[in-house]
Amino acid sequence: MTKLIFDCDPGVDDAIALFLAFASPELELLAITTTAGNVSASLTARNAAIIRQIAGREDVPIHAGADRPLFRAAVEAGAFHGESGLGPLELFTPAKGVEAGHAAQAIVDIVMAHAPGEVTLAVTGPCTNLALAMQLEPTLAARLGPVVVMGGARREGGNITASAEFNIFADPHAAQVVFASGARCVVMGLDVTHQVRADPARTAAIAAIDRPAAKASTVLLEFSNALERDIVGGTGAPIHDPCVIAYLLAPQLFTLRRCDLQVETSSPLTLGHTAVEFRLPDPAAARIEWATGADADGVFTLLTERLAR
Repeated sequence: MTKLIFDCDPGVDDAIALFLAFASPELELLAITTTAGNVSASLTARNAAIIRQIAGREDVPIHAGADRPLFRAAVEAGAFHGESGLGPLELFTPAKGVEAGHAAQAIVDIVMAHAPGEVTLAVTGPCTNLALAMQLEPTLAARLGPVVVMGGARREGGNITASAEFNIFADPHAAQVVFASGARCVVMGLDVTHQVRADPARTAAIAAIDRPAAKASTVLLEFSNALERDIVGGTGAPIHDPCVIAYLLAPQLFTLRRCDLQVETSSPLTLGHTAVEFRLPDPAAARIEWATGADADGVFTLLTERLAR
């Protein structure tokens, strides 16, 4: 069983990733931590609690975290996630709220209370909380298990600017802190998440499931698919964040390459660009792996099976 802290900014695709994580017995969810990103920090924390309640997993604590990036001005993605962050999903006041204390401190406390390498982190929003935790505890990176991040782009180009993916663009300085920390990172960028799309047949398979999490996921997928159709003319939206959880559950569904990864933090033109270099003098020494391929059918089979539980 993987001991997991899930750091996120729900967010439509974060919500589906949360449903997948909540439904997977291979994952021992130690905490959900939230940050500003797709929408404001107050909304991402509330949204995580809503998703938790729909999933019936109030046993998992939620810690709210950063309400702004480390240095840059805040950006949000409400145009792609709706004003609430959860598209047209029917909202309610969660019966259980968030825990006391900042998410960054919760990350430090949980990781340092476990043996080295025992706690995995999934990051599906800006890396702000993890970067703050690393600043609070300088030995944290060496203590962590794998850090699986959704962010960045190489071959595909950006989705918020010409060369930057949203999560990295939203806090490039935090991403650079994490990638330069020495922690072992697996990075799911647009190069791979654009391969995993909720086409009509895959969406219909989830819509046929009579379970609360599947019903909510269907609302979110149909919302994303409508945006994809209207904005870029596509027939299926990419489901970025669930790829992180799918990798933790079934790594064989993904192809990775060792790399060096640097984030642009100063250029007004290419802020948030991820410079991915595969030409390494000693690939075995690399601490970062970049996802290049995915078995999309396998990912959706996994997601559909778990949502049916």
